[in-house]
Amino acid sequence: MSSSGGSKITIYTGPNCHLCEQAKGLLYPLIKEWGMGLVEVNIENNANLKAEYGFRIPVIRTPDGQEKGWPFTGAQISRMLGS
Repeated sequence: MSSSGGSKITIYTGPNCHLCEQAKGLLYPLIKEWGMGLVEVNIENNANLKAEYGFRIPVIRTPDGQEKGWPFTGAQISRMLGS
C-alpha cells in the first residue's frame, strides 16, 4: 500500500442520492487506508456537471483523473488507486 501524500478522491453527487451515500460508505475506509481526502461535489447547481454526470452519479474521480461510475466495489477503487 502506498500513500499518495495528501491526494484526494472526488465524488460527484446529487441531492437525496441514496446511492451516493452507499458509495461514500465504501470510500471512507479506502481513503483512510490510502491516507487520502474526499472531496464531495454536488452537481445540482452546475449545468455542465449535471450534463456530464447527471445520469451516472455517484461517480468518483481518482487523483490521476480516472473515473468510475456506480456501481463499484472497494476492490475496484483500490485497484484504480494502485495503478
